Amino acid sequence: MSFTDLGLRAELLKAVAAKGYAQPTPIQARAIPPILRGRDLLGGSQTGTGKTAAFTLPLLERLADSMPHGRRVPRALVLTPTRELAAQVADSVATYGRGLDLRSAVIFGGVGMRPQFDQFRRGIDIVIATPGRLLDHAGQGTVDLSRIEILVLDEADRMLDMGFIHDIRRVMKRLPARRQNLLFSATYSPAIKELADGILRDPVLVEVARRNTAAEGVSQTVHPVAKADKRSLLAHLIREGGWNQVLVFTRTKHGANRLARQLKNDGISADAIHGNKSQNARTRALSDFKSGRVRVLAATDVASRGLDINRLPHVVNYDLPNVPEDYVHRIGRTGRAGETGAAYSLVSADERPLLREIERLLNRSIPVSEIAGYAMNESDRAETPARPSRGEGSAGGGKAGRFNGASNSRRKPFRRRTSGRGGAKR
Repeated sequence: MSFTDLGLRAELLKAVAAKGYAQPTPIQARAIPPILRGRDLLGGSQTGTGKTAAFTLPLLERLADSMPHGRRVPRALVLTPTRELAAQVADSVATYGRGLDLRSAVIFGGVGMRPQFDQFRRGIDIVIATPGRLLDHAGQGTVDLSRIEILVLDEADRMLDMGFIHDIRRVMKRLPARRQNLLFSATYSPAIKELADGILRDPVLVEVARRNTAAEGVSQTVHPVAKADKRSLLAHLIREGGWNQVLVFTRTKHGANRLARQLKNDGISADAIHGNKSQNARTRALSDFKSGRVRVLAATDVASRGLDINRLPHVVNYDLPNVPEDYVHRIGRTGRAGETGAAYSLVSADERPLLREIERLLNRSIPVSEIAGYAMNESDRAETPARPSRGEGSAGGGKAGRFNGASNSRRKPFRRRTSGRGGAKR
């Protein structure tokens, strides 16, 4: 199948071809036709599979088909959980819609409201927004949502994780009852099902990957390590592996700042991105990382969605996430759109319950490789997973399958305690 077969207009086909795409991805091939027919849709897709274009292209097609007369008011609304994802969607709308007479605006916090208000005043067809800032505008009467024809909830599971459910419901009350609804979620939960049931009308279900799975092109490895040795091991992996671009996830904002500072002291260029950073600082850090001026970007889970980095080779979980689904989204920053990538998790003894929850979600165990020179002491080993590698190598050239001081050629499952989840701030 080609994009021409999907029934898109010439302007959109030209924009797609300019991006170098000849064939739609599975989520695009299955989602675009029903969206063009006006159907509600529930889309389940791993991150990095072309999901943004799967709703952007038909949204642009439908809006271009019915250009209203008179003053422009928003006719399509895309809600996203983070500023980065909003910016990514806005880039997609601008890229694919460059040949169409449609105007869009991206609305999020951390920047002044006045320029956003000026955009609304000049007339907008498409609004891409985070819920909080959109409600700020709605409360001040600077945006009219009464004529929305198409609503997209992007990364809906993440919005629920971040506590946006009440904001979403407040937005819904300002929308017309008759509209097309598109909900996309990389993972599923009872809360997502409840949200979908309350919004979607007779939806088409499009699911192109098994639920709650990591991208197939991403190799995954666990490196057991004492907590105090994590930063040293990370620097070792970066140097020995010759990594020039690596996204590293920490559990807290303070931890991201501290890690970036320590790596710079080690002679490795690094920066941090998280919710406490101003939007300008976040944009600058991401730009430096993409351009290669910064080798390591330390991030909290604010960056696990919406960061679209072409051919990102490495992702490291410096701290395992408290929510297992966040692991899927973190490592989904690599191995995107058919590319391959590698994800490494530096797991200390106290994180064993979190690893267990992640593996339960994935319905698989993650290969383990112990790095030479970073062996644990006996007290660490007593509390640390003890499963040999399944043969996937490490960038650090470590010893696979050696635990508790003995070589073991047979693969054994971890022996774990019951799980617990912390509540650290992201």
